[in-house]
Amino acid sequence: MSARLTYDLETKISRALSSENLPELSELIADLSAGTVLELMGRFGEKERAVIYRMLHKDTAIRVFDLLPPSMQADLIGSLRDTEVAALFEQMDPDDRAELLDEVPAVVASNLMAGLSPEELKLTGIVLGYPEDSIGRRMSPEFVRLHPNFTVSEAIATARRELDNAETIYTLPVVSDQRKLVGIVSLRDLMRATDDTLVGAIMSRPEYVNATDSAELAARRCADQRHLALAVVDAESRLVGIFTVDDALAILEEEDSEDHARIAGTEPLRHPYLAAPILSIVRSRIVWLLVLAIGATLTVQVLEVFEDTIAQMVVLSVFVPLLIGTGGNTGNQAATTVTRALAL
Repeated sequence: MSARLTYDLETKISRALSSENLPELSELIADLSAGTVLELMGRFGEKERAVIYRMLHKDTAIRVFDLLPPSMQADLIGSLRDTEVAALFEQMDPDDRAELLDEVPAVVASNLMAGLSPEELKLTGIVLGYPEDSIGRRMSPEFVRLHPNFTVSEAIATARRELDNAETIYTLPVVSDQRKLVGIVSLRDLMRATDDTLVGAIMSRPEYVNATDSAELAARRCADQRHLALAVVDAESRLVGIFTVDDALAILEEEDSEDHARIAGTEPLRHPYLAAPILSIVRSRIVWLLVLAIGATLTVQVLEVFEDTIAQMVVLSVFVPLLIGTGGNTGNQAATTVTRALAL
């Protein structure tokens, strides 16, 4: 069983990092799961994260890198050797590569792309060909495609053959000879049918999104309709990718974090709060503070208009803080209630 991150364990790891006791650090993190290591790395700065990552076992390191947000992946790349970076980049899914490339400088992105194999370069190029905020940028071009004339035994054999490369095999798109999406069949339906049944006889009406649709809208549709995956098609209804529910949940988490940050009057941070640089925190807050300060000057101007009235009845000034506070509270209530209602 993997160890959990406790306050005592975090303290010991912090002490090992401070004293540069790498053998002790390696021993402390050896039994941690990838999710626990991800939580741990979110509590330290860039330099400490790089040290922790280098102490991980190879398999755990690959899983952790896949789980890291693109901004933290970009930070980590600078501290790794070129051979390590190339190996990690080759093993990433094409949609995850596209996110990472958006975070790194153009020179680094070019070097990363140059190190890919021809097949992986082609798949990544497909994703990069779509606008940044579109679902085409977040889909996976690695999927199992079936034909209506396949028998169930042929379909299962195809899924088994593509098992290691496909993003998912639980929802399988069915395409025509022209690669146009004509149906969807689930693995459950295939397992339930007899071997000689044609896929066209058990497939259902396809649910899909267009590759140029908004990523957030596609993610909400996937989550609201409880789909494990949605097919992604181009303008001519040709199948170009698959969009899975785990990617949908990741997009919704990003968008909800952004919405909540702006409700609170800040810009969303691209790093975990405890690991975010001070300058990033200042930048995320200073713009909104200036906007709110400008808004507050309007209140001062209103008070100046009624200065003579307040001078005649000083007791009115007692209610000024009460009215300002009530106005702010009312605004917060309305913003929170309406935003939540729109989200649901």
